[in-house]
Amino acid sequence: MLGTGKSTAQGNANLHFTQRIAAAAALFQAGKVRHLLVSGDNSVKSYDEPSDMRDALIAAGVPTNAITCDYAGFRTLDSIMRAPTVFGLTNFTIVTEEFHCPRALWIARRHGLEAVAFAAPDLSLRWSARVKIREALARVWSAVDLYVWNRQPKFAGPPEKLVLSEMVSHGQEFVIPPR
Repeated sequence: MLGTGKSTAQGNANLHFTQRIAAAAALFQAGKVRHLLVSGDNSVKSYDEPSDMRDALIAAGVPTNAITCDYAGFRTLDSIMRAPTVFGLTNFTIVTEEFHCPRALWIARRHGLEAVAFAAPDLSLRWSARVKIREALARVWSAVDLYVWNRQPKFAGPPEKLVLSEMVSHGQEFVIPPR
């Protein structure tokens, strides 16, 4: 699950966070995934996306032992690329929102990873205009990262062992066939 803050800059509940939590919990409760890797930013003491996502998933009924936190998922690129290098995943489901799925899958495919994306419902343009504009800019930046700079995650990190069964995803998927 890709990270986002639980609150907006104004201190209100972040509906994007709420949507992703609901989608990930629903996938788990339906038996479509058996473990959730929550990856997000934890660069300052007062901002901890992975712990916030873990706590919200536990409150939504996901057992603690079915959640692993990746505290160095500062950007989508970091989260996707750390999945295989740190956590040993090469075939996984990305949980985010529809507008974010194409970029996340693009990064995964560019690095030879087998991934599908499960899209939490998008919010209306009234609630998501700012993030959709940000996403358009992030896609341009991703092209530079992937094709010009060949950027790597900020922190590669030591390998961490996950005890996982095969993950399966169904539902609203965005599938790009393997090359």
